[in-house]
Amino acid sequence: MRTTASVLHLDLDAFFASVEQRDKPSLRGKPVVVGGVGGRGVVAAASYEARRYGVRSAMSTREARARCPHAAFLGGRFDAYREASRAVMQLLRTASPLVEPLSLDEAFVDLQQANLPDLELPTVTAFAQELRARVHEATGGLTASVGLGTSKFIAKVASDLDKPDGLVVVAPGTEVELLRPMNVTVIPGVGPATAERLRRAGIHTVSDLELVSLDELVGLVGKAHGTGLFHLARAEDDRVVVSEREAKSVSVEGTYDTDLTDRKLMEALLTRQAGEVAARLRKHGLSGRTVTIKVRLHDFTTLSRSNTLASPTDSTATIARLARTLLTDLDTSGGVRLLGVGVSGLADWIQEDLFGETADEAEDLPEVVEPPSVRRGAWSPGMDVVHAELGRGWVWGSGRGVVTVRFETAETPAGPVRSYPVDDPALSVWQREEPTIEEPSIQEPSIEEPGPGS
Repeated sequence: MRTTASVLHLDLDAFFASVEQRDKPSLRGKPVVVGGVGGRGVVAAASYEARRYGVRSAMSTREARARCPHAAFLGGRFDAYREASRAVMQLLRTASPLVEPLSLDEAFVDLQQANLPDLELPTVTAFAQELRARVHEATGGLTASVGLGTSKFIAKVASDLDKPDGLVVVAPGTEVELLRPMNVTVIPGVGPATAERLRRAGIHTVSDLELVSLDELVGLVGKAHGTGLFHLARAEDDRVVVSEREAKSVSVEGTYDTDLTDRKLMEALLTRQAGEVAARLRKHGLSGRTVTIKVRLHDFTTLSRSNTLASPTDSTATIARLARTLLTDLDTSGGVRLLGVGVSGLADWIQEDLFGETADEAEDLPEVVEPPSVRRGAWSPGMDVVHAELGRGWVWGSGRGVVTVRFETAETPAGPVRSYPVDDPALSVWQREEPTIEEPSIQEPSIEEPGPGS
């Protein structure tokens, strides 16, 4: 256990929504919800203005619209989020060589490896204040909440205590005192099911948990989970900051506005998804042995089937063939809400001539009219566009053959709104320039409804 508050946790505030407000001046100070905009969508992020109306991440978009109908509901722009995340992670790596990204918007930093004269509280506090200011500058105005503590657990708890744009430093020796009045859900891994099991045993706060013996906890939630709870309730956490977090799988999935019943359409969609997965594998120099499909039926039952190859592959044809074969084992006659393809068992090498084909041989993708939720080229709310005369803007909304655009960027004042036919040749998607240096990528979160059991 550390004796200094030398673990820093940085969390960008309402990240997706804040990026949208930064890039869309007309939305600053107004409620913004980012996520799936269809009937089965789920909220990925909500601005603090939207949270005042009870909108939260993981809430269905339908409920969010009921709570805050005047909010701007936007689809995700992961290129913009990755760009902002990349700037932050590069900045953190200049501060310390030990940076552990957890997602696009949060990371741990080990200050024992930073170039600091000492690790006393005044020094690390001043360092964290300067770091927050530099993040604000590097991202064009985004704010971050920061926590400092003697462990990863305490640092993460601290970063949540004064959101948004806050800084909390937990002095060594005060960790248990800080935790005792908190609800047990503050402990990682205590989700709704575990919290309910603990509640039935009369355990509501960390202070209650601290009084329970190790044997009792093991009996309640199992050996591994119980042991972890026992130590974390006492602020005992010796996990180190790890600079490289290896990807365990690469996957693509889609949720559909209308239940799928056409088997050939499902096979075609799986083939497309296999192509996207294979492309991601090749982009990062990876391959994998285990191909998995995920199928959510009309009644929310979620099924998965896997097949493991003798050698790893990054071939579209191989992944697609296995995915389609796995689908044949499932009864989908009642309709399918979600389809997904994933590859795990990753390696940094590939077997040439697997099944008689080279690894980069791509299967011809079938022509298919896709359901609305996955159709390419649709005008999604929030999408970056450019007009031949008026320049850059973003999609305000679309429907009935018309797309409405507000013309503004992060560098301009709130701009005018204009409507065009959806096939207007003067209007096109604006492509963000790719950076010269590619930072290690973090898997993008899904913004479709997860459904029960996910």
